[in-house]
Amino acid sequence: MIPGEFEYRRPSSKAEALTMLAAAGDGGRLLAGGHSLIPMMKLRMATPTTLVDLRRLDELRSVTISDTIAIGAAVTQHEIIVHDGLTEACPILRETALLIADPQVRYCGTLGGNVGNGDPGNDMPAVMQCLDADYVVESVGGTRIVKAREFYQGAYFTALLPGEIISEIRIRRPAIGHGFAYTKLKRKVGDYATAAAAVMLELTGGKVRSASIALTNVAPTPLYATEAVAVIADTALDIEHINAAVRAAEAITDPSADGRGSAEYRRSMAGVMVRRALEKAKARAV
Repeated sequence: MIPGEFEYRRPSSKAEALTMLAAAGDGGRLLAGGHSLIPMMKLRMATPTTLVDLRRLDELRSVTISDTIAIGAAVTQHEIIVHDGLTEACPILRETALLIADPQVRYCGTLGGNVGNGDPGNDMPAVMQCLDADYVVESVGGTRIVKAREFYQGAYFTALLPGEIISEIRIRRPAIGHGFAYTKLKRKVGDYATAAAAVMLELTGGKVRSASIALTNVAPTPLYATEAVAVIADTALDIEHINAAVRAAEAITDPSADGRGSAEYRRSMAGVMVRRALEKAKARAV
């Protein structure tokens, strides 16, 4: 199908973009890489009256690394992959970015677009929940912070209000020696996940000191697996506790049947991805 009519705006600053978005009201949408929005527009699942193009805004492309990692929303997946400082500080970002779509998409697709669109198939939202990230949300009315674990409300529905943009993603820098993994099952290169899991671990004396687990594309939103995390706390992450975490993670999924498989299959594959991610993260933890 062909998208409906819309006005195209290309601001030269963040302040100008916020003003344009506010003027557009409920009909305003942001254009970054466009890989989620444009297909939705073609299917008339999204019918914006105004597109505000952020691709000229270098102020949204900064990366700073200290105790907190701050990544501008317009940083592309490719830029995450080749940024040595990010890879050293938080390697799960690179591991995940390499599994998103294909190189052509990664050159244009942005972190802000991936986390902000509310698409349940996008990979970075679950990783951001696993990292307990904060989203810096701005509008002409001011700035607020929304936690990634509270941002997603339904498929393509988020905590963003009309006139707001995600300008930056902030992450507490993981501890040196942490274990991490993002495991993803997909049918072919470029496909959304049949199921995927993100895991972060810190071990002390061979036992789990802290952990987080999140799931991709097995519900209308990314899922933070609170009970699965509780199951492995203060354990040696042996097979018994991994099995229990897998069961707890599978229990919160609500996948739909589609071309990737039945609901039962996708729920089971979510468990497989959690198991593999836990084992890989444990092996990587120092």
